[in-house]
Amino acid sequence: MAALDPRTLSLIETRQSDVIGPWADSFGRQAQDGRTSARELDTQVRGFWEVFLKGVRTGDAGNLQAEAWEDTRHFLEDFSRERVLKGFSASETATFIFSLKRPMFALLEQVYADAPQEMARQIQAVSELLDLLGLHTVKVFQKIREDVIQRQQEEMLELSTPVVKLWDGVLALPMIGTLDSQRTQVVMESLLQRIVETGSEIAIIDITGVPTVDTLVAQHLLKTVTAIRLMGADAIISGVRPQIAQTIVHLGLDLQGIVTKANLADALALALKRTGVTVTKAG
Repeated sequence: MAALDPRTLSLIETRQSDVIGPWADSFGRQAQDGRTSARELDTQVRGFWEVFLKGVRTGDAGNLQAEAWEDTRHFLEDFSRERVLKGFSASETATFIFSLKRPMFALLEQVYADAPQEMARQIQAVSELLDLLGLHTVKVFQKIREDVIQRQQEEMLELSTPVVKLWDGVLALPMIGTLDSQRTQVVMESLLQRIVETGSEIAIIDITGVPTVDTLVAQHLLKTVTAIRLMGADAIISGVRPQIAQTIVHLGLDLQGIVTKANLADALALALKRTGVTVTKAG
């Protein structure tokens, strides 16, 4: 990577307004969509320029992992996180850095007009430095967005698999949608935790909202039931519709002595009976 000439470093410091002004103006249209105000954009531009100057003064332009660039990296990480949460795309986020090239190049072309070869070297050095910063921004943006998506998926899974206390010692887990490995893991963790918290003896897994039961779904159910039994509780599967019963028989699946019921009401009645509770009509 080409090195920044001391003359270039001096230009960056002494003629900041020639760069910051045009650069900030290029982001004016982003303030019109309501996601970021003009004041916020101006603060971001000047905040980045401050840490950028610190990096170019003391750091190796080819090594962004050096300590001198630490503040710049942290700024871009915070900037990318904010952009993710506000719904910006990776390209819109990276443009924050890449759009700095035009005013920087314009300044270099003006100052090095009498030395075209040195101008080319300095433009290349600045371009490579901004490319590294832009790529770092995109990398951080993608990592943060993946983390946000994964967290949202986990939250949605938790919301879609609530563990309900039906009676003292009886829990119910109504399941809606398709079972997969990730969801099964969330189901087991939340259900087992509730068994520990409530000291429940019976857990009802209601699959009324599960559209189909195939070999894979059955395996996930078996894993959940096995985990429940290891906690010292018993399991009942409810919501076994005629179509699901036929599918289980057709596939030759062995539910290994697991008690099944057609609906949640029957499963609850059985659970109450096992816990020694009798429900009668008043009067």
